[in-house]
Amino acid sequence: MATETDPPHLPADGPGSPPGRRPEREELPDYGAARARLLERPDLTGSARRTALAALTDDWLAGLLAAAGAPAGVALVAVGGYGRGELSPRSDLDVLLLHDGPLDPELPERIWYPVWDSGAALDHAVRTPAEARAVAAADLKAQLGLLDARHVAGDPALTAGLRSAVLADWRAGAADRLPGLRELGRERAERHGELSFLLEPDLKEARGGLRDVVALNAVAATWLADAPRDGLDAAALRLADVRDALHLATGRATERLSLQDQDQVAERLGVLDADTLLRQVYEAARTIAYASDVTWRAVDRVLAARSGRGRRMSRLAFPFTGAGRGAGAVARGAVERRPLAEGVVEQDGEAVLAQGARPAADPVLPLRAAAAAAQNGLTISYATVRRLAAECRPLPVPWPDEAREQLVTLLGAGEACLPVWEALEAEGLITRLLPDWERVRCRPQRNAVHRWTVDRHLVETAVRAAAMTRRVARPDLLLVAALLHDIGKGWPGDHSEAGEVIVRDVAVRMGFDRESVETLGMLVRHHLTLVDTATRRDPDDPATVEAITKVVATLPQLELLHALTEADATATGPAAWSRWRASLVDGLTARAAARLAGGYPLPTSGAGHHEEPTAEQERLAVEAARTGGPALSLLAQAEVSARTAAPARAGEGAAEPGAGEEGPEPMGVRLTLAVPDRPGLLGTVAGVLALHRLTVRSAGLRELDPIGAGPVLLLSWTVAAEFGELPEAARLRADLRRALEGSLDVARRLAERDAAAPRRRGIPTPPPLVAVAPAVASATATVLEVRAHDAPGLLHRIGRALDGAGVRVRTAHVSTIGADAVDSFYLTDEAGRPLSPQRAGEVAAAVRAALG
Repeated sequence: MATETDPPHLPADGPGSPPGRRPEREELPDYGAARARLLERPDLTGSARRTALAALTDDWLAGLLAAAGAPAGVALVAVGGYGRGELSPRSDLDVLLLHDGPLDPELPERIWYPVWDSGAALDHAVRTPAEARAVAAADLKAQLGLLDARHVAGDPALTAGLRSAVLADWRAGAADRLPGLRELGRERAERHGELSFLLEPDLKEARGGLRDVVALNAVAATWLADAPRDGLDAAALRLADVRDALHLATGRATERLSLQDQDQVAERLGVLDADTLLRQVYEAARTIAYASDVTWRAVDRVLAARSGRGRRMSRLAFPFTGAGRGAGAVARGAVERRPLAEGVVEQDGEAVLAQGARPAADPVLPLRAAAAAAQNGLTISYATVRRLAAECRPLPVPWPDEAREQLVTLLGAGEACLPVWEALEAEGLITRLLPDWERVRCRPQRNAVHRWTVDRHLVETAVRAAAMTRRVARPDLLLVAALLHDIGKGWPGDHSEAGEVIVRDVAVRMGFDRESVETLGMLVRHHLTLVDTATRRDPDDPATVEAITKVVATLPQLELLHALTEADATATGPAAWSRWRASLVDGLTARAAARLAGGYPLPTSGAGHHEEPTAEQERLAVEAARTGGPALSLLAQAEVSARTAAPARAGEGAAEPGAGEEGPEPMGVRLTLAVPDRPGLLGTVAGVLALHRLTVRSAGLRELDPIGAGPVLLLSWTVAAEFGELPEAARLRADLRRALEGSLDVARRLAERDAAAPRRRGIPTPPPLVAVAPAVASATATVLEVRAHDAPGLLHRIGRALDGAGVRVRTAHVSTIGADAVDSFYLTDEAGRPLSPQRAGEVAAAVRAALG
């Protein structure tokens, strides 16, 4: 590959022609003319041309060494990119004159002067093997150059000895050297940015560039770890070819692919246009960057294990062959594995497949694994992603509910979504899930305002939208709209109009209902309308507000459009959003909200409204009223696989390490519970479910009086076992009775279990939102809205806070959308009246405090 590291030179050595007398020398073939002829040959391109240029240079330098009268014990050694046997048209010649004893001081000049005369750029040094090793020990960049040392002329034993010694030194000091090598990469990335997204990228120094390939080869030389090699060599060759064409087009030794040079470079390479050229560059850079991420995670594990800080590991060297981590080959007990989701566990700081996972029979597994990894702040192991890509079947159409919800959960993880998304994309899983993604993948945006490619801008918008999910009643629609709002940029015409067509089709395939499809279509079609109207129209003109209210019909839709507008702008770049723009958009949104407020909709569809009770519900209500105790029904006939049902409210209790890894699939059931109304009911029931490790997917609560003997609360919940089998109905009923009687202290039991379980590493999430809805939301109750990140015991904590506040929960609607809980509680005082504004504020504060 035509890449170079900084040459191993001492301060006294280096490029340039020193002043003084020019040594006498005999005439040699004209290297400059020969080099020019070689570069003009149409039959030599790419790697073949670089190899031929290196061979031509080898022959010329060998002739110079011989003509200089070099004695025995002297060798010319190529290092860096030249050492790898490849030269780009304007590459420096990195050469080391190696000797084993006293040297004629004029010998080096008899070699260097002809090189300078030829016009070639020369970086040179004169050293003994011991001196070369000493410089390498003190200078990491010099050591990297010597790792590619190659004999050119003179004493081959001298070169071989140096090469062996340098490699031995490198391997012996790898634990100390590799952190420094990684830091060099980070510094380059900070200075030069990410090659995958820059309009004028540095092909060599930016992250994902040719320097990173050198670093990966250096890691492999330690024998501690190796990069995933699929596609890596092709990516490096592509960047090297582009670099060659850039050198030839500009006639300069430049590494920056400037805008004014891209058309010429594309033409030299036979590429359709500059955009196609950039897409190829971006694709190559992403391959290299992903390989770097995977490799450095492996290095971290190896070094941690060597220092005694790491966990026991199943594979240390070359862990990317596909037979190890995450591939189901690790023996039980060999490493610590902590369950994350069905079929997914944590191992060595990565999400991997559980031993009993069956990717071929579980098409939702890639999304479930991705969501679990992101929500826990982890990445997915390389072997796991490879196996998922190889074995998983495509999702059915429409998607199962769980697949849609797991995608929302992945996007809702915010920044933690990015490395997981990159891993899925590296193995083609994203385009398999979203075929329309291929048209925007790596697509450049030739607009100074945009800092990302189209596809990365979409993901970045979803990341920013994840911080705004508390502002909307439908976080799933916000996140999906953010991910797809510019999907039409891969098609001709107005991208908003094209995007609306695409997103409607995608939403139907994802299994959204008709109303949600309409909302998503509106959001994509009009994702620019709010900011364009706010910045270009008179805010005091009634027609300005009307332009927005014609687009959105309800306050929830306006909330979604407002949040999407801000997420899109902030993800675009600093020039796209400012305090002035934000104030204009906020002002227009407020005016539009006031116009729509006359028909304030309920915060969650169905909240506070119930159909007539079923015969089974009436039977349970009558039984509870007559006996004064709980009446419970677990409808076994309604069981559905958790893999094709709605996603679960995160376990109302933490999973124990190792629990359930080999257990059966969790089953979703309908739990109907009738209990005579009493204080503390909601928190108690939620706590009992948590003790039994039941997750709550959705919940409804209503009040009945079936026999005129007093109110009975009817709870209709969809629950699932977090891991393993559902508890026996009799045992669950007994624990509910004990808890309601006071003989089972649910809160204490939960606290004891949580204290004994290891804390899971989580991701930063937006703070919970607890708000009292406007009075128009209900004429007979106070509506308390709770939007929070789903977590173990969340519903239990909310219920306890409401119980402690001394209010009655007349009805409730509890749902989990992705990783977000969106709940509405209809509250009254003991007399059945809505709460006063002051009392409602106190209750909201109590719930807010309970959620931390």
